[in-house]
Order: sequence, then structure tokens, then C-alpha cells
Amino acid sequence: MRTNWAANYAFKAKQSIEPRAAEIEKIVGETAHAKALGTGHSFNGIADSTGAQISTRQLQRMALDRESGVVTIGAGVTYGTLAPWLDGQGFALHNLASLPHISVAGACSTATHGSGSHNGNLATIVSAIEFVDGSGARVTLSRAGNPRQFEGAVVGLGALGILTAITLDIQPSFQVAQVVYENLSFDELEHNLDAIFGAAYSVSLFTDWLDHRATQVWLKQIVSAAGTPPAPRSFHGATLQKTKLHPIAGHSPENCTDQLGVPGPWYDRLPHFRMNFTPSSGAELQTEYFVPRDRAYEAILAVEQLRDTIAPHLLVTELRTVAADSLWMSMAYKRDSVAIHFTWKPDWESVRHILPRIEEQLSPFQARPHWGKLFTTPHETLRRLYPKLPDFQALAKQYDPEARFRNEFLDRALYGGGTLH
Repeated sequence: MRTNWAANYAFKAKQSIEPRAAEIEKIVGETAHAKALGTGHSFNGIADSTGAQISTRQLQRMALDRESGVVTIGAGVTYGTLAPWLDGQGFALHNLASLPHISVAGACSTATHGSGSHNGNLATIVSAIEFVDGSGARVTLSRAGNPRQFEGAVVGLGALGILTAITLDIQPSFQVAQVVYENLSFDELEHNLDAIFGAAYSVSLFTDWLDHRATQVWLKQIVSAAGTPPAPRSFHGATLQKTKLHPIAGHSPENCTDQLGVPGPWYDRLPHFRMNFTPSSGAELQTEYFVPRDRAYEAILAVEQLRDTIAPHLLVTELRTVAADSLWMSMAYKRDSVAIHFTWKPDWESVRHILPRIEEQLSPFQARPHWGKLFTTPHETLRRLYPKLPDFQALAKQYDPEARFRNEFLDRALYGGGTLH
């Protein structure tokens, strides 16, 4: 049985194909239903199909255009492959997710993100995409050439076709130093939330929802030419770490990127976890909700009311900021956001009863769930949360008129055909 990375979802696709790029048009043209599969890091059925599941694993080309300041890569390339290669050429991406094991195309297609109050999600640096549409034709859309369609297509959720290549804006390489503080009271967030999340290039708060506190604060700061000044011993009442830490209590910090203020390349500090080690817990489920940043403190307190329900089933929660963008199906569409992320113990029967309660608590804040993670938010609510959803449906129909790329997940989330699970 084939499963996703977390082994919580068993794929139902009748065929599993791993073609070369030139073979994908023919496969799509001969298949009634198809879906692309990257590294399988989604926790739901977004990458599943009743027909063929087309792996992008062989799509590994990487081409740097120094003059234009972009890199074009195949849809199977992971951040763990791209980032060190790009750094070796003297360039960098603006941000990375917490683990580098995921494919670039899959991350961008689901608006996956890193952290930073001024950093957009990973899809915001996409300048062009290439995909095979429902007719089997190869299509290229770019920010410059097709601005309106492009904003709808970048976070495409696999609904428009099979991504074959993606082009990203790049910037000069940089160094980052990371420090961790322990035990920051949630009281500090009431009046200092922007200052706390704006204190470094990338900031993450971790909590177990007990004791009204963030157990850890991870600050990732760009190292200037003059070097990084020593970190203060206290940060809004939190205490500077003395040893390297893992965000989940009891887990080995060996799996985590270097801390203690030691400078390193951007690709080895912006993620939380090292490429050749098990990320996070390994055996886990994940959920995430985006709320407006200006109401984030209220939203955090609303979730905290469920701490006795949440805590027994939780490994850790991470709080991160993501800048607003103009990508239609992005969770941060048109609003600066705080993402409230739950890493759960691998017990879906318990988690599926908790999620509706969290979603109810967050409903006053128009919480948008992460497309690649577990949620029970119904289509009627998603339709209100995404004002461009009708335009996205029209775009999907344009490139996939016979609904080859529709699947159970998209039917439920985007078209109201049942209950998400």
C-alpha cells in the first residue's frame, strides 16, 4: 500500500507512474483522471486520484539565469536539493519552510510558507510556471506575461494540471544566525506581538498550550558584514538558551539546524530541521490555521481555552507570521497573517473530534486552513474565506474542462461535495 510521508493517508490511485517530462502530455491525454505527486508531504488526499498518480520524481533539472535573477527547476526538485546548489552559485531564496525535504512545486502549489513578518509564503517568489493541462497541452504562465491568470494559477492546488517546471526569483546568498529563548508569557503578546515577531528575519514561537506561555522562541537573524552582536540574555522576559533545543520536549536536538548564535548559510538556518535527519517528530499529523495578524492575540487566547482538550494529543504548536500576498488561493491572501500550527500525535480518531472545536473557536477570526494539512472546515465556510474562489473555479475549468484533475479533496473543499477528512 502506498502512503504519504506521514503514513496517515493511503493513496487510492489505480496507477502510479514516474514519467520523464516529455512523456507527461501523452499520459494526461490518455488518462481520464490524473494527479501529480511530489514528495507526499501533504496530510490529506490533495495529491490523490481515482486514475493515475503521476510522480514528479524524475523532473530534476535546475537552470540558473544570473542575468534575469531567476532559477528554473523541474517539479520534482526539493528544497534540500535546490538550496545548497543555489548557494554554491552565490544565490539564495527569500525563505524556506521548517523542513527542506519537501518539493518546491508542491510547497508553492499549497502556499506553504516559512516565517517572517515581511516574508511572503514560498509561492510569492514564483515568476513562472509550466504545466500540462487537461487537454495534454503544455502551458506556460508568467507574472509578466499573464498577470491576472498567474495570480490564480500559482497556488493551483493541482487543479489546473500537472506542474512540470517552476521559475523562482533569487537574491544574493546570505548568512543567518539562530538563537532560542525559553518561556515567554503569552501576556507579552497582548501589546508586543508585532515587536516580538518582528525582532528577527524569521521568528517562531512554540507552545504546548500549558502555563499560558511559549515554551520556546526561535529567532533567525541575517548576519551583517559587521557580524552578529551577542544575543541579550532576556527577550521580553524569556531566557536565552544555554544548550541546543528541539521544539518538541524529549526529542533529540541533533535533528535541528544549528542554534546558539552560530552563523551559517541561509539554507542551513531558515529551516528548523536538517536535511539528512528525521524532521519534526516523524510520526505525526499536522493542522494549521491562518488568522489576521491584527487579531492574532485574541485568536491565541481563543485556542488556549481548549488547552485541556488539545494538550493530551499534541506534540507541539508553532506560531509564525506570514506577510500578505495577492495569490488567489493563498491562506495569506490580502491580509498579514499569523499561522497557528498543530503537530499532533498520530491518532486521527482523537484529532478529528478536536478540529471542529478549534475551528469553531477560530471562526470569529476567519481562519483559513492550510490546504496540505488536516482540517474539517466545510466548503460553505471556505467559499466565504476566499473571495476569488469563483474566479479560481473558472480558471480550473478553462485549463481542465473535463475535470481530469478533480479529485475527492478538491470536490469537497472547492465544490462542496461532502465532508473533508
